[in-house]
Amino acid sequence: MTNKLKIIPLGGLGEVGKNMMAYEYDDQILVVDAGLMFPENDMIGVDYIIPDFEYLYDKSHKVVGIIITHGHEDHIGAIQHLLAQVPAPIFATRLTTGLIEVKLARHGMASKADLRPVKAGESVQIGPFKVEFFHVCHSIPDAVGLGITTGAGLVVHTGDFKFDHTPVDNWPTDYAKLAELSSRGVDLLLSDSTNAERQGWTPSEKVIGPALDAVFKEAEGRVIVASFASLISRMQQVADMAVKHRRKLAFVGTSMVDNAKMARKLGYLIVPDETLVPVDAALNLPASQVVLMCTGSQGEPSSIIGRLSTGSNRQFDIQAGDTIILSSHPIPGNEESVSKTINRLFRRGANVIHDGIAPVHVSGHASQEEQKLMLNLVRPKHFMPMHGELRQLLRHAQMAHQMGLPKENIIVVENGQVVELEDGRLTIGERIPGEYVFVEGESIGDVDPDVMKEREQLARSGIFLVNLSIDKYSNRLLDDPEIITRGFVSAEDAEKLLPAVKQRVVDVIHGGGLTLEKDIVSVVKTFLFNETRRKPMVFVTMTKV
Repeated sequence: MTNKLKIIPLGGLGEVGKNMMAYEYDDQILVVDAGLMFPENDMIGVDYIIPDFEYLYDKSHKVVGIIITHGHEDHIGAIQHLLAQVPAPIFATRLTTGLIEVKLARHGMASKADLRPVKAGESVQIGPFKVEFFHVCHSIPDAVGLGITTGAGLVVHTGDFKFDHTPVDNWPTDYAKLAELSSRGVDLLLSDSTNAERQGWTPSEKVIGPALDAVFKEAEGRVIVASFASLISRMQQVADMAVKHRRKLAFVGTSMVDNAKMARKLGYLIVPDETLVPVDAALNLPASQVVLMCTGSQGEPSSIIGRLSTGSNRQFDIQAGDTIILSSHPIPGNEESVSKTINRLFRRGANVIHDGIAPVHVSGHASQEEQKLMLNLVRPKHFMPMHGELRQLLRHAQMAHQMGLPKENIIVVENGQVVELEDGRLTIGERIPGEYVFVEGESIGDVDPDVMKEREQLARSGIFLVNLSIDKYSNRLLDDPEIITRGFVSAEDAEKLLPAVKQRVVDVIHGGGLTLEKDIVSVVKTFLFNETRRKPMVFVTMTKV
């Protein structure tokens, strides 16, 4: 039996999102989280991104359990894809289990999953891993961190956390458990780095209440609140405001409705029956009596807020006097999309409130002083920052060194770089695949970075297609070249340019005897660049008759 623990980052290190970590000990594997990541602006056509599970494919029989620390999409969003390859039991708290059930039911997998609810404060033996669940504050109830004990030592995995003394659910982070783990000697701390560049403390969730109250007081028409469908804490705050201001609340969108129904059933969301109404009923009430809560705070084009901003939402449209609250902070890479959405909403007559002008959202992640407090509470021998882009991981590591941890005891890695804990030492291990896996409709992993580059080029420069019919004996053109162009030049410019391109193709075929598609592609590309200084994607199809 070896005393080596492998820590295998499959997602969330070097990026914000698709968090996933695997721990391997005594030839058995414990997986923590399986999240998704939203596509960046240049990832055209991609629905979302999931971790690269390739390392687990031929080891699925070794996976003794999957732990989900909380119910946000960047931690549970890939669970259905993981279960398809790794059918292991899932350990999660009640609310997180409920959110997983809703997600799996949507994909017809609920009956196949082995869900095992746990509670903060419990200790569970999962194969060779003794796992102690401790409560942490986040922007969703029932979030947990983990103490993981093996023969290699004690590892503390914080999950997403903040130190909020006045959380919405009145359940602060378990300081006592962190101190108790520390007293035993923590060999390695893996800690949330998302806000490692933010000084001070993250504001309490309680500050949102007065901000929402002020917006509700001033709103003359409907109040439309956009947030993530898994942000149960925000649902509760909006529901409280609806009750206080005597408005009816309707959840809009399948994911929002399903999650709210489940959270109410489990007691994590308290909304009086007389306050909650179906969206159809809400739309027939006076505007001053309505609150609608939906998705789209990240400006996603297919979300309800995204469709409202373009006037393409089928169920209802923006009305003059609507107040829209975007209760989230833009995910890195989404800033441009969110700004454009806000501008479009203003153009359509809405008043938009976002965290840039009022505290209608606060982060669920620890800022620098809280990260320092975590380090001081746990007092680990080794430290490995997680959950963040490389600059955030490095800043967190720098902070740990400033607090007294020797540089040789701090390790910063990105996805795919295995780290090993053995005999009280932390070392770099093997390198495994840790790339993006793109999900597009029913397609998983079929789109690769090369396809992304092609789409970007098509979006940037357009397409130019030349179709030729050629006599196979004489290599002479039987008809004029047929040219189709999209996204390259306007119709007016095409009328001037296309005859010249056709003549150029005719001249080179009849004059130089070029008969290979690639030769004609080269000629057309050169001609188009000389004429327009642009480089569309050029394709030539040749039919020999």
